Amino acid sequence: MAANLPRSQKMTSESTQPDQTASADDFDTEMTMEEAMALEAAQRAAAAPAPAPAPAPAPASAPVNDINSVFKPLVVDDSKKPSPTQRNDIDMILDIPVQLTVELGRTKVPIKNLLQLAQGSVVELDALAGEPMDVLVNGYLIAQGEVVVVNEKFGIRLTDIITPSERIRKLNR
Repeated sequence: MAANLPRSQKMTSESTQPDQTASADDFDTEMTMEEAMALEAAQRAAAAPAPAPAPAPAPASAPVNDINSVFKPLVVDDSKKPSPTQRNDIDMILDIPVQLTVELGRTKVPIKNLLQLAQGSVVELDALAGEPMDVLVNGYLIAQGEVVVVNEKFGIRLTDIITPSERIRKLNR
């Protein structure tokens, strides 16, 4: 059925409706899976009817609580020594295991090339030799370092701890 349609009317693999806005040039560009999913979600959102406006809230007959009665005021402690209760709170989480990962590099490959991989295949990564490796804790970048060998095992010497602002900047790339 799709074979008889003009090129701009053919079905896409992600959608069950014909693509009305596609041109011949659009088929020459590649889309990542994330881009395709985002495009499909945007098309569904545009086609979905707008939700009905919520009714206006009725005037409250009960008195409004003062913000200080709802939230405890923050107390700034100038001393650097943690209080005994703070120390107990930290002690509760010290034994929780986290996944620490050192990432050698990344690359994107078409599924066709992925299916052709065999024992002995070499996958070229985007990282350069000698470049610092990313250190992730539970998937979040926390540091960078260089590879070392310790007792015949690989290790990592941390060379840079990532600040929270650097983490955000790296996520936006």
